[in-house]
Order: sequence, then C-alpha cells, then structure tokens
Amino acid sequence: MHATRNPLSVNSHGANRRIVICAAWALLPISFLIALSFGTISVPFSNTIGSLIDTFSGHDSSSRSDLVIQQIRLPRALLAGFVGALLGICGATTQGLFRNPLADPSLIGVTAGASAGAALTIFFAGSLTTLSGFSGLSLVSLGAFIGGSLAVIIVYRLATNTHGTSVATMLLAGIAITALAGSLTNILEFFGDEEMLRRISLWRMGGLDGASYQRVAIVAVFSLVILAILPRFSTSLNALLLGESEARHLGLSVQSIKIKLVLLVAAGVGVCVALAGTIAFVGLIIPHMIRLLIGPDHRYLLPTSAVGGAVLLLLSDTIARTIVSPIELPVGLVTAILGAPFFISLLRHRHEFGMR
Repeated sequence: MHATRNPLSVNSHGANRRIVICAAWALLPISFLIALSFGTISVPFSNTIGSLIDTFSGHDSSSRSDLVIQQIRLPRALLAGFVGALLGICGATTQGLFRNPLADPSLIGVTAGASAGAALTIFFAGSLTTLSGFSGLSLVSLGAFIGGSLAVIIVYRLATNTHGTSVATMLLAGIAITALAGSLTNILEFFGDEEMLRRISLWRMGGLDGASYQRVAIVAVFSLVILAILPRFSTSLNALLLGESEARHLGLSVQSIKIKLVLLVAAGVGVCVALAGTIAFVGLIIPHMIRLLIGPDHRYLLPTSAVGGAVLLLLSDTIARTIVSPIELPVGLVTAILGAPFFISLLRHRHEFGMR
C-alpha cells in the first residue's frame, strides 16, 4: 500500500516558510534602525528616521545627532548589512555544495588565507596603511583579499585533476591550507612587535570600525553582483543535494557549476574578510538555522540566509558598540559569543528539528 502525502502538512510547511521569510524581511529594517539609533550617543527613532530622510533628500544638517548618524553610523550599518548578507548567502551555498549542513565558507581556505595576507602586510608594510588613490582602501585590506584569493586558487588546483574537481578533496585541501595559513600567521605574531601583534589580533577578531562610504561602495558592488547571481544556482544546488551522479543524469554540467560556485563564494568571503576582518559563525549559524525553519530548498534558503546574515551582523555590531560603551568590542567576538552557545543548543535539540 502506497503512502500518501498529507496535504495539510504540505500547506502547514508552506505557511511556516512564508512566516519565517516575512519575519526575516521585517527584521531587516528594524535591525538597521536599531543600529543607527543606539551607541555611545542614543538617538530617538523619530530623529533617526528624520536624519535618514534628510540624508537621502540631500539636506545638510549640523545637529550633533545627524552628524553622528550620517558620518559614522550609516556607513557602518550599510557595511554590516552587506557583509552579513554576503556571509549568509555564501554559507548557504557552501553547505549546499559540500552537501553538509555544518559546512562553512572558511572550509575552502579563503578566511585563513585572507588573515595570513593581512598579517604579512601588517608585518612587512610597517606604517604604510593606506593605498592612496584607491578609494581609501588600506594596504592590509588589499593584502587580505590577495591572500584569500591565492588560498582558494591553491585549494582548487589541489582538488582538480583530469577527472574533474573533487568536493571531498577540496574539503581536505581547504583544511590543510587553513592550517598552513594559520601557522604562518602565528609565526608572524611570534616575531612581531607589540603593535604588530595587537593589529594582527584585532584583525583576526573582526571589526567594522573602519567603515566608510568608500568601503561601502566596494562591498556594495560585490554584494549586488553575488546576491544577484547565486540564487540562479538554486535549482543546481537542489540537484546536487541528490549527489553528483544524479545531478549529471539530470543534465547539469557539475564541473562548471562547482567552479562557478567556488569562485563566487571565494570572492564574497574574500571581500568581507578584506573589509571587516574575520567574523565567525555568521556563515555557519544563519544558513543552518534557516534550513531548519524553512527546509533545504535553495530557492528560499539562499535569499533568506542573506537577509538573516544582515540582521545578525547589524544586531551584533550594535551590541559590540554598546555593551561596554564607550569601549567597543570587535564584532567577531560578539558573533562568536552569541553563535557558539546557540549552535550547541541546536545540536543538543537536533532531534526536535528532524536532524540526524
């Protein structure tokens, strides 16, 4: 006797999915408004909204609150939103590519490579910090992006042979390159002076204190391109969940898809680490949690993970700026402190969510 699908359960699942997606999109402007309003100087929501209207309408204002929002908090909130969205969608893509809900974008070596590139620049560049004439982008950021790119290239070359690119080999190569890059960074910290050690340590903790409209423009270009392209691979990622052989039988060019996905994830995570340092758990926690709530269909998982990542980083940065004000914590510490216990809780109650 064949089992029949309960239409009520299907409708319920769809209703839950709509609720979660609508809630995520509703939280995005709320978290953005919170990020603009709270800090060392608290600004009422009504004044914040008025300041935003003045900013986008081109009206100049000399009030203290307007200057704080327009010159400091707005570029920081925009940077947090874009970086969080990129980390969220890249995390969901990585989990789909590796067919592992516990995968993380750092598995392909881009995060450790970027950290090593930043550490090398800090160690050898001395007091040279700004690359003049290049949108105010720092040499450390450029070094981080180059380091992340080189790490991904090495991982890809190690995982590719005449038969194609092996995802399993890519995972193992990523672990090896991550360990190698981490060792290089530790060596530089060992031989560096106190100032170098502090700068490398702060970089590895992640932070948005260097936010500017120039950096926002750079991450916005990458974000708009990647956020527009990755959802187009939703059907391919859904097919890859069945296995590579099954995906090939469905007519997909698996090798080409894997190359494109790895390059897009590497570019997205690379620019995030270059502009904001290492920010932990966003690319792991958010896609994992969204998958538990709405299911593994990447048509919904990818965009919702992007929105969830933006919300998490906006709220985390607000906490980093306010919890021990006027001292500012690195946002990477906050995401780790919030993310690790939450993830452990998910694992402890995994059977309630249908995890195996």
